[in-house]
Amino acid sequence: MSALRHAYGRAALLAGLFTLPGFAQADDPIERGRYLVQISGCNDCHTAGYLMAPDKVPESAWLQGDQLGWSGPWGTTYPSNLRLVLNKLSEEQWLQLARNANYRPPMPSHVLRMMREEDLRGIYRFVQHLGPGGQPAPAYLPPEQKPQGPAVVFPAPPQ
Repeated sequence: MSALRHAYGRAALLAGLFTLPGFAQADDPIERGRYLVQISGCNDCHTAGYLMAPDKVPESAWLQGDQLGWSGPWGTTYPSNLRLVLNKLSEEQWLQLARNANYRPPMPSHVLRMMREEDLRGIYRFVQHLGPGGQPAPAYLPPEQKPQGPAVVFPAPPQ
């Protein structure tokens, strides 16, 4: 009887750990998506001001893109407003887009291609939970065009 009581006690302890604040519960895709957006760096580029002050940007402002350009030999890219982009896609369209990701730098396309399906679904559902917001990001500029606003400039890679 004592062994059974200890087993129930351990199970209750583990169950309690899964309900602690900040722990992304596996059965809640929105919480899983929120967690993945935070730890995978999505906000670093796709949320204005987040990289410099992550604790000061409210969740309501997350993933609305940015006016900060990223320039290099590929031209100038701008972090898209994921809340507008993903809210136009079905979940299956998002999965297809992520599985075939091949974006210009500095977007780490390979990360999307490596993610498990349930992680991609969690991110999608979290973005859906946030709802549309903000404005579209500026359009891509080819290498011969210089950005008008601020931009991070990358040197050409070694030959």
